[in-house]
Amino acid sequence: MQVSKFFAFAAALALALSAHAAAPKVVKKVPPEFPREAAQKGISNGSVKAEVAIDPDGKVSKVTVLEAEPKRVFDKAVTAALMEWKYEGSGEKQTAEVKLVFRNED
Repeated sequence: MQVSKFFAFAAALALALSAHAAAPKVVKKVPPEFPREAAQKGISNGSVKAEVAIDPDGKVSKVTVLEAEPKRVFDKAVTAALMEWKYEGSGEKQTAEVKLVFRNED
């Protein structure tokens, strides 16, 4: 009975460790530009949460906007900037979530 409890614990521990793998390390960040259209509309701040797909060599291959406030105002700027980001190569495909916050101080 003790042996089966150990294997159940070991399996649960392995699952927990794989779910909490270290986040990919960013080695190059490019800040997004504040969209001129947003400033013209009087929008001075917002945020976008996105998921990036990272190739084995650390290059971003895809950006998916998960949440945005306000909607569709900063999406293009975030996508363009995140496509220029570079992560430490891991030898395998990875994903990461990134939240970018916009504040126009002008």
